Amino acid sequence: MQIKSFMDRFGRRAAFIEPDGWQSTPFHCFLQPLRYKNKMYLYGVNTQIGYNAQGHYLYIGPPDHDPTMLSDAAQLQIGSERYRIDRAEKVYCGEQLYYIWAIVRTVVEEEEESA
Repeated sequence: MQIKSFMDRFGRRAAFIEPDGWQSTPFHCFLQPLRYKNKMYLYGVNTQIGYNAQGHYLYIGPPDHDPTMLSDAAQLQIGSERYRIDRAEKVYCGEQLYYIWAIVRTVVEEEEESA
């Protein structure tokens, strides 16, 4: 089974959004929490209601929706949750782009207000 058809069957429905209102067509991807012992991706921010440990996730998405081509302010939206893209890279099988992985983190409301 091709990885994209696997994503379409078992992945979560998502879209990329830009601050100017642009939104990609919906697609399916995988999102998995990162829980490293050295906590290299786990830091938080202080908000008005207290400390919020921003969740970091591993995103695996289809090659036809490329977060590396988006602006730094672009976000991934899955349901009502939004995620900031910290880093993204393409994965090839031979010369063919196979999928794209990224480290994403939950968007905290205060972060949006200060932008």
